[in-house]
Amino acid sequence: MVKNKGFVWFFGVLVLIFAIFCCFGDNQKFVASAEELKTEAKSMIVIEQSSGRVLYSFNEQEKLPMASTTKIITAIYAIEKNKDLDRPIEIPKNATKIEGTSIGLKEGEHLTIRELLYGLMLRSGNDSAVALAIATSGSEEKFVQEVNEFLKEKGINNTQIKNPHGLPDDEHYTTASDLAKITSYALSNPEFAEIVSTKKKSISNELKSKFSRDLINKNKLLKNFEYADGVKTGYTRKAGRCFVGSATKEGMQLVCVLLNCGPMFEECEKLLKKGFEEYKMYKVVSKDDKIGEVKVSKSKVNKIELYSGQDFYYPLKREELKDVNFSVKYEKEKSAPIKKGEELADVQVKIKNQLIFSKKIYNINYIEPNTFNSKFERIIQKM
Repeated sequence: MVKNKGFVWFFGVLVLIFAIFCCFGDNQKFVASAEELKTEAKSMIVIEQSSGRVLYSFNEQEKLPMASTTKIITAIYAIEKNKDLDRPIEIPKNATKIEGTSIGLKEGEHLTIRELLYGLMLRSGNDSAVALAIATSGSEEKFVQEVNEFLKEKGINNTQIKNPHGLPDDEHYTTASDLAKITSYALSNPEFAEIVSTKKKSISNELKSKFSRDLINKNKLLKNFEYADGVKTGYTRKAGRCFVGSATKEGMQLVCVLLNCGPMFEECEKLLKKGFEEYKMYKVVSKDDKIGEVKVSKSKVNKIELYSGQDFYYPLKREELKDVNFSVKYEKEKSAPIKKGEELADVQVKIKNQLIFSKKIYNINYIEPNTFNSKFERIIQKM
């Protein structure tokens, strides 16, 4: 829109956000050492959910079995691929024959996708996992293939599943780093977040209508830690005790992954408390910040004011605030025409020399020239 006074051009912006996941770059200099953490886990990581910044980690890139924390992956894929979570499905025979933890599914009974998700995430039902896989992809084998492709698309490159539940298989593995990343992605989905934060849920028991299926969440962190809001337990003899926990306090959500850790609930709570004590979310960029202006020549529009267009928060220690620096690269003057979609600015925020946020700002309104030739061309076009 053009203002009457001064022909100042305010424009909406197309935004390209690149949030840096510190654990996948070279941000390890910000991470506490293993000696400081004194972890009993074979592999561990704590990250902030929205930015992906690693707060603490140990041996986070080692490929390890993850037992039923696999079901985090199964759940988010099933949620995204099933448009109607309240669609009832008939339980196939294959889903009733799986070993290990179950919610007692019977062949031929009907439950909704949503109910199966609760059975999957609260009680770790292996039968729920197989039923969801078949309902989502037509077969367990096709589901596994699709999920592995999905993981690669999301940049989860050191994880491979061979089944939807996490029972032992030498080719079924993840890393603490990967599992934290996919969990953070999943927690951005409201349906997933609602399910994993639920302490108790009653679902259908069609063939035993007098008896309800009351599902009590196995995640003891939800009971023991007031800020807890997820996520999933896991255990096999091969994988040991595995746990992904999450908690939110003062607008900051932390995700803790522990692979092969005996005191998994206690250690998760300790690490989450440490994170909340040492880090806070700070608004590094404000959507209303004017970051510069581009003078425009040969047009009725004489300048474009550049705004960031969105808020960006990042977890920081208080002592790191002095090391945060903000830079904007842009041409201070441009000649019309300026195309729709033309890049106008590149915004970067760093802690010392480490990039934590990058955003490009594009023009979304064509700015036409106001020269004699352009006027003449418009007249000819109208003839």
